Amino acid sequence: MLVHNRFATRAPYPDALRAVMSIGGAHESREWLSHWPELTREATPLLSLAGLARSLGVARIDLKDESKRASLGSFKALGAPIALVRLIQRQWPQKNYAAKDLFLGRQARELQDFTVISATDGNHGRALAAAAHDIGCRCVIVLHKNVSVERERSIASHGATIVRIAGNYDASVEEAARLAGENGWFVVSDTSYDGYEEIPRDVMQGYGTIPAEILEQRGTEARDVCPYTHVFLQGGVGGMAAGVASYLWERYGARRPTFVVVEPQQADCLYQSAIRGQAANATGSVDSVMAGLACGETSPLAWRFLQPSMDFFLTIEDDEAIEAMRTLAAGNEADMPLVSGESGVAGLAGLTHLVRDAELRRQTGLGVDASVLLLSTEGATAPSVYQQLVGKAPQQVWAAGEQHREAGRLARQ
Repeated sequence: MLVHNRFATRAPYPDALRAVMSIGGAHESREWLSHWPELTREATPLLSLAGLARSLGVARIDLKDESKRASLGSFKALGAPIALVRLIQRQWPQKNYAAKDLFLGRQARELQDFTVISATDGNHGRALAAAAHDIGCRCVIVLHKNVSVERERSIASHGATIVRIAGNYDASVEEAARLAGENGWFVVSDTSYDGYEEIPRDVMQGYGTIPAEILEQRGTEARDVCPYTHVFLQGGVGGMAAGVASYLWERYGARRPTFVVVEPQQADCLYQSAIRGQAANATGSVDSVMAGLACGETSPLAWRFLQPSMDFFLTIEDDEAIEAMRTLAAGNEADMPLVSGESGVAGLAGLTHLVRDAELRRQTGLGVDASVLLLSTEGATAPSVYQQLVGKAPQQVWAAGEQHREAGRLARQ
């Protein structure tokens, strides 16, 4: 299921969008995050998968491994903490709270009665709970029926109060809004709705750290062309795709790469938005093994960035994601085995889907000269689910990866 976005443009990044999200804002967010002890100091790995590129018939595949984003194991560690810091700064502008001081817990006593709440499929809630714990405020997380017990425990380990509901993700979003209204709490969500855009904007701006790191890792200079012809981005409500694409669009303007959004077939809200030309809802059950992408409603704010920049919208089946998990876990002679979670492999699953069909390959320009960027947005955030789907525990794959690395080192001596 592929749709070519008729609204995509090859033009300079619009000033109206720059006023909302910008490279400058992304760099400020990145500097702030450098003070949060929960995150590693170094950038997450950017891996060149030469063996996979050969097998799929493209020139290059790079994979940004967000599973190494400290103990949180997900790119979401970049969004919720920034949104929480900016929310606190807006609530107490007279205090001039510095991000560094907040992340180090220096205002914890003053903020102990301040409460934030959010719905989550797991990773966003875990990142918010971790940030709230270190900053010193209270956190309530609403989980829907399909969030695993493992993910619940990881969120609760950061001191968050857990609320379970019987419905799906969109129902949990409604419940979080209801509880916030009743109790005077503040919703920190990665999806926007009417009258609620500042916090989702801040979340998306935090994701700009990812492309900033990638371009540094590739050694690109200001006047260089983009090192990638194609960038595959996970769907969900659209926030991550918007945060990454807006950075690359502003940097490269009309010479930006081709953007492809990938989402589950049964949670196709962005695909449907592309067809209708406006933010729309999913047409399927929303339930998917790709739990982090199982979202039924497009974020209207994210759509303002996606509609003019995304070239293609693609839906994939759960089995394709599972196959991609196993492909990365197995590795090959050239590529070390890698752990990537159910949502983390969506880009690879989408790329594989397209190159296996000659017509889809032609439509999307994925020729032998294509240079592709994939984002592995999460690791094994639910280890038992990962083992069930891949047939190996994450620890086994990590061990195999280390053996591969050591064998390569010895071969080079």
